[in-house]
Amino acid sequence: MISKEDVDVLKGLSAEEGLQYLSGKITEGVVFSTSLGQEDQVITDLIFKNKLPIKVFTLDTGRLFYEHYDLLSKNNSRYKTKTEVYFPDASDVEKYVNEKGINAFYYSVENRKECCFIRKVKPLNRALENAKVWITGLRSEQSENRENMPVIEWDEERQLYKYNPLIHWTYQDVLDYLEEHKVQDLPLHKKGYISVGCAPCTRAIEPGENPRAGRWWWEESHKECGLHTH
Repeated sequence: MISKEDVDVLKGLSAEEGLQYLSGKITEGVVFSTSLGQEDQVITDLIFKNKLPIKVFTLDTGRLFYEHYDLLSKNNSRYKTKTEVYFPDASDVEKYVNEKGINAFYYSVENRKECCFIRKVKPLNRALENAKVWITGLRSEQSENRENMPVIEWDEERQLYKYNPLIHWTYQDVLDYLEEHKVQDLPLHKKGYISVGCAPCTRAIEPGENPRAGRWWWEESHKECGLHTH
């Protein structure tokens, strides 16, 4: 598995080197969850262009922007592969909507977190079954909750390692990579949608606002959905 020496090695490697190192050491059980945001497009490009044995998947909550589906299709075409898609359980969604309302997440933080749990967390947990390493596109400057996240850490709740190869990248680093390697991204980003989630829960941000300010913009919270709480 991953030793303390491996952890120390990964801390000194670039994102590309780290992905190659991990997938070379662990040939099965390394997975990457993409939300199709700009950071995730960087990692997607690094994985597919290097033909790394890493499973790439995404979560379709049922409330995404059309642009998400269009970009997913373009990714599959460009890299001649298929990103695996996980959906929420239909009975969970039906129960929530019929009992609380189609847009109940606007009415309380509890309702919003329950919706995120049904549409994101439960499908994610299915996708992570038997995974040994979970790769994410988190960056430390995205939110207060992510400021002190390490490059790699043990996730006790899910019993796997969580690898954050871009954790020390700046937003400009991400933009520079996308431009240099001609990696496509969501057109929404150019309209002020920096952190893009479900359509009813995301707005464009104003200059100077935190990148996560557009998520669940009607409430005061840590701006997390439950996927990355540690």
